[in-house]
Order: sequence, then structure tokens, then C-alpha cells
Amino acid sequence: MIICMSERIDWNRVVCVTNRHLCDGPLEERMKRITACRPRAVILREKDMEEKEYEALAARMIPICRSQEVPVILHSFFSSAVRLRPDGLHLPLSLLRRTTPDQRRRFRVLGTSCHSLTDVQEAAALGCSYILAGHIYATSCKQGLSGRGIDFLAKVCADSPVPVYAIGGITPQRL
Repeated sequence: MIICMSERIDWNRVVCVTNRHLCDGPLEERMKRITACRPRAVILREKDMEEKEYEALAARMIPICRSQEVPVILHSFFSSAVRLRPDGLHLPLSLLRRTTPDQRRRFRVLGTSCHSLTDVQEAAALGCSYILAGHIYATSCKQGLSGRGIDFLAKVCADSPVPVYAIGGITPQRL
């Protein structure tokens, strides 16, 4: 999880993705620091949580993001997103495929993660407004797997009809 460390970073081009296990303190405190940098958005991605626990966390994080006017995008849990009304929803492609067009239209911002050019085209056809392309570099979240690399990212960016954000091993130095 990146925090505001450099004046040279254009934070409006950065979408932050959470992983509370990488924080050196409470996620609430880290979220305040992140949103103070004014990134384009924050995706609350806590993949190891059950929906009830995740929804409680999201209910605490949404006001923090909104206090800085930073859009908050919930991850994976459609029902929680309907109840909490975040700025957007990010669904893994396998879950996105199972949603109806009416369900997808409930969210002005809808995203998914893509790992191939075929995924990119499918995501766009399903109505995504952005994609995460990854993983670009080796990362502890995908242990033992090599990153797909910058060439993959360049191909995805050239092929995608929607904005692309790189994920996986992204550091301030690699931005």
C-alpha cells in the first residue's frame, strides 16, 4: 500500500488498493493518510474477509474517503455495495460474469481485474468503466508467479477501450 511520499507523483492518476495486512497500524489511520494525497480512487480490497466483516469495515472507510472527496470502490461483495452505496464496485471477472446487465448498471463506476487481452475485451463488453491489469511485477500477493511485465501492460493499454491501472508490485519508484 503506497502512502503520499513524493511531490513528484501525480496522485490523481493513482488508484490505491488496500491490503490491511501491509499496514503498520490501523487501516483507518492509513486510509486518512492515503486520502489526504487525493488519489483518483481507493479500492477497498480485503480478500480474506467474510462479507459481514468486510461490510462493517467498508462502513468505516467510506466516510474517511468521502471526507477527502476521494471515490471509494468496494470489492467483491455486490450485496454490501448495494446497501452501502459506494462510488463504485470492483468484481473479479468470475463474479462479474454472473451479474446481470441491470445489476451492473447500478454502479456508475464498475471495474474488474484482467490478466489477458481476452479478459480486457470481455470486461469492456460487460460494461466496465476501468480495469486493473496485472500483475505487472512480482508481488507477495501472487507468491511464486512472475509478473506479466511492462510489455503486457503496454499491450493492454493499447487494446483497452477503458482506462487501465497497473496492479502488482507497484511501488513509488515504479509509478
